[in-house]
Formats: sequence, structure tokens, C-alpha cells
Amino acid sequence: MLWKQISRRKSLEHLIKEMAGEDRLQRVLGPIALTSLGIGAIIGSGIFVLTGKAAAQDAGPALMISFAIAAVGCALAAFCYAEFAAMAPVAGSAYTYAYTTLGELLAWIIGWDLILEYSMSCSVVASSWSGYLNELLGALGLWQIPPQLSLDPFTTKEVGGQVIQGVVNLPAAAITLLVTGVLVLGIRQSATTNALLVLVKLAVVVFVILVGWSFINPGNWHSLPVESRLIPEDPAEKWGLLGLLGLNERLLPLDERFRTPFTPYGLSGLMLGASIVFFAYIGFDAISTHSEEARRPQRDVPLGIIASLIICTILYIAVAATITGMVPYYQLDLHAPIAAAFSAEAQKTPTVALRLSTILVAAGGLAGLTSVLLVSFLSQARVFMAMARDGLLPRLFGEVHARFRTPHLATMLTGGVISIVAAVVPIQELAEMVNIGTLLAFVVVCAAVLILRIQRPDAERPFRCPAVYLIAPLGILVNVLLMLFLPLVTWGRLMFWLGAGLLIYYFYGRHHSVLGHELSDEIRQHGASPSDAPLKI
Repeated sequence: MLWKQISRRKSLEHLIKEMAGEDRLQRVLGPIALTSLGIGAIIGSGIFVLTGKAAAQDAGPALMISFAIAAVGCALAAFCYAEFAAMAPVAGSAYTYAYTTLGELLAWIIGWDLILEYSMSCSVVASSWSGYLNELLGALGLWQIPPQLSLDPFTTKEVGGQVIQGVVNLPAAAITLLVTGVLVLGIRQSATTNALLVLVKLAVVVFVILVGWSFINPGNWHSLPVESRLIPEDPAEKWGLLGLLGLNERLLPLDERFRTPFTPYGLSGLMLGASIVFFAYIGFDAISTHSEEARRPQRDVPLGIIASLIICTILYIAVAATITGMVPYYQLDLHAPIAAAFSAEAQKTPTVALRLSTILVAAGGLAGLTSVLLVSFLSQARVFMAMARDGLLPRLFGEVHARFRTPHLATMLTGGVISIVAAVVPIQELAEMVNIGTLLAFVVVCAAVLILRIQRPDAERPFRCPAVYLIAPLGILVNVLLMLFLPLVTWGRLMFWLGAGLLIYYFYGRHHSVLGHELSDEIRQHGASPSDAPLKI
């Protein structure tokens, strides 16, 4: 009986029926708005913040290749997302897809995982926001927020030779609450705000590439001594879970053969860099969570997913080449690498143009981070709403505001929690949690599309993943490989989160499942589950 409960699946017909319900979101997003949402979520703290850490401590100048490797894993998953989003354009993303193919329990696991992914992503971005705010204030010659009030309690910063301990990241909490208010007002207002922010940050990214290119020293790519790298106390930590299993010892000779001035950390650093900057690509999957709000989801959602991924990959590689060429990789600032790189050039060559560029980059960083926060927050609330509609979380969080047509209660709850987390938790710990959660979601989506091709070959597919029997397995393989390079402690936190989620499902979700009640009613009335009969569209 328990197995039947946890393995029950939604049919595609069930999803299509849900789309016709009264309590649905407004279909107001076109292809440009969806692509803008994708770019808005993708270009943010991944490029404005994490590039510094990934280059300085993990990949070196080879960060360019790390971005390309991460893009391959995302591209494989993107085609699978596009097929599923066109088939079932409802809120919920990978959670909804898993519910249709893998059953309720695995759908709960991936939904709970997505809540972790988007919540931590919002927290990372909000934490990063403080650094760029201070960079902008400094560039304008204004009062800067003291480190005690702009850093979490576990982070320190050296100021004037004195190490200062953070107390609380107040700007992070403030921007989170401000975005919460914008999102409650409506998707149209949110999309318009995001589109304006995307235009600003795209202009800044292009500016960074064009202007920064003139300050590049090619020697920073291929002539720096390998010994300048930051060597970890435990070399096995760069091998993640593979290091725990002892495989790093067997792979060490291969690692050494890869070690050059361009790849100072070897193969392990290259792959760990890809696992870290994978965070930079989170966003294209967020488009699928807005399928229910797309005017023509069968066409526009796949277009938005693939277009945003291609545009951002090109920009990422160009920016990685620019900043590692401007500054030796081991000297990159870990909190605001792009703004700090231009600020350093402005100090060496104090021209008006460079001083203005410092202001522009800092302002663009703020715009980029704000738009990522906006889109990630939008997505998190909609996954929460989809699970609440299904009864797996309290139903009140699935309610849509009568006037604004937004999931206001889910948005306000998550906004309050995220603001607290962003104020007190270190950014690096948050980023790694986001990455492992996203990679797991990608693996599930690739598997779900493959399973549904076998289970329902007759289903209408407005967009078909090309060579699905090659792309889906490769997507699973590449994303699992990237997961293996993440630290053991990150795996431990994921297991803890999923364990807590399983307890919630066992004691609450399975007893309140809407699908479970519907199937039970069908069995009582007809003596058999409707899933026993063949389904056709």
C-alpha cells in the first residue's frame, strides 16, 4: 500500500486539465520576456562574484574552459527541459516533470531540492549584493556601509591592516525584502523591472569585455609560474567525493600532466572550477517554472531556454578571459572581482574614463545581482506554489492573490526566510549547496524526458529534444560527474536537507496529497485506479 502511494504519478492529461483551472497564473510573457528572464537569472553573482574565487583558488586562467564544461552540462539538460516545458506548460519545472514520470515520492524529493536550490541562490545573490553596493558607494566617494553591517557573522575583512568580523549583512536582508514586495505586486511589473535591469547589466558586461580587453596582459594567461597558485592544505579536497573514495591518488599523474601556467591547478582544479561556476548558469531552468505564464509556451519556452543559454555562455567565456588577463588569477578579489579589477586599473592610471568605468561596473553589478534575485525568487515561489496545489505542502501557499494574480503567501514566506539566511550565512557555503541541488535537478529532468519517451511515445511534443537517446544519458553522465567534484561536506548538507524533506513528506505530504485522494476516490467508486487504463492525448 505504501509503495502504491509513493509511486503514484500524474498523467499528462491531468496536467493539461490543471492548466484549465480557474486558480491559474496570467499568461502575459512572450519570447523576449522569457529570454530576458533567463538572462536575468543567469548573469549575476556567478559572473560578478564567483569568477574571482573560482579563478584564484580553483581553475586559474583555465576558468574559460571551466565555463565551457559547465555550459555543456547545462546545454544537455536544456534540450530536455525544453521538450518537457513545451509538453506540460504549468508551474513547477522539474518537480512537475518528475511527478509525471517518476512518481510522487521522487517528485517530492526533487521539489524539495528545487526549494533548496532557489532559496540558497537568492541568499547567495543577496549576500553578494552588499559587496557591489559598497564598491559603488566607494567609487562615488560616498559613505560605505561598515563591514560589521555588510558581512555575515562567519566572514572577516581586512580594513586598514585590521581584521574586522562581520555581524549581520543588513543590505542583503533589505534587498530581499524589497524584491519580495515587487514580486507580490504582479508578474507583469516583475518582468518589466527585470527587463530594465537586464539591459543595464548586458551593457555593463559588453563594456567590461570591450574596455577591459585593452588592459589585458597575455602573460597572465600563459607565463605566470605554476608555484604562484594557492595550494590547499588537503589536496584531496579539489577532487570532492572522488577524493573521499581514494580515486584522486590514481588520477594524480593525470592531474600533474594537466598542470601548466594556464591550468595551474591541474585537471582537478579545472573540473572543480566547472562545478563552482555551474552556479553562474542557474537561470535557464527558471524559465520552465514560468511556463504557466507564457502566452505561447510550446514555442516560446524552448526558444527562451536555448537562446538565453547560448547568449550567456559566449559572454561568460569572454568575461573570464578579460579579468584573468587584466589581473593575475591569484590576485583577483574574491568578493567583487570585476569591479575591483577596474578599480585597480583606475588607481594605476587615474583617468576620468577609468574612474567612470569603476562606477559603471559597480552599478551594473548591482543591477545584475538584483535581476538574478528577482527571477530566482519568482521561480522559488512558483515551485512552492505547485507543491502546495498538490497538497504536499499546506494548501494556503498555493493560493493566488485575487487582484495581483501572484502566489503572495508563498512569496512572503520564502522572502522572510531568505532574508534571514542571506544576512547570517557565508556565501561560499550557500553557492555549493545551490550547485549540488541544481545538478541533481538536471539529472532528474534528463532521466524524466528519457522515461517519458519510452512510456508515452504517442504524446504530442511541440518541441522534441534532438537525439534524445544520446543527449539525455550524456546529460545525466556529465552532471553526475560535476556533482562528484563538489566537497563531501556539501553532499552531507544535501543529505540532511533531503532527510528533513522525507520526514515532512511522510508525516504530512502523503496524507494530504490531492492526487492520492483523487485516486482513492476513483478506486472506491470503480474498483480500479485510472492509471490502470491506457492513456492517450
